[in-house]
Amino acid sequence: MATTIDDDQQGGINRRDFIYIGTAAFAAIGGAAAMWPLIDQWNPDASTLSLASIEVDLAPIQPGQAITVLWRGKPIFIRNRMPEEVEKAKAVDVKELKDPDAEVIGTANLPATDANRTKPGKEKWLVMIGICTHLGCIPKGQSAGDEKGPYGGWFCPCHGSAYDTSGRIRMGPAPRNMEIPPYRFVEDTKIKIG
Repeated sequence: MATTIDDDQQGGINRRDFIYIGTAAFAAIGGAAAMWPLIDQWNPDASTLSLASIEVDLAPIQPGQAITVLWRGKPIFIRNRMPEEVEKAKAVDVKELKDPDAEVIGTANLPATDANRTKPGKEKWLVMIGICTHLGCIPKGQSAGDEKGPYGGWFCPCHGSAYDTSGRIRMGPAPRNMEIPPYRFVEDTKIKIG
């Protein structure tokens, strides 16, 4: 008996197989297209990304002056410290501190020396998150007329925490030094935070 081969079975793939493969490919592409908006919504929006890092021009800040900028919704204290403030901060023995950790975000267990809380060669610039580590108040000490506390740095009027000229806790209920955000100098008088 002679066998005949149908036209749709030549070459090992028949029309039905082609239709199944085409349908599966179309369904896979359609499923991926339907999933894309769901996956894309997990990405942060443009306003959040714009706050991920900020650049701050330090040129207008005079010695002894301080400014506050916002980064990720947090106040960042930037102070152009006077030479005597820098020397006073350097002279503190870490053993005297309530919190011996420098509290630099992204590093682990650095001693709370003034050198670890500033950048080498740029010691006059102190950049830190201006939030009291007790209950999250904003300490005074940024404006010329503000109470700076007995250590000449910042004073939190909520519960009496006092910080020195390096932002380290010296007295009061605050348990930790004010944190140092990740930042770097992009130019001699410009920093990038974040």
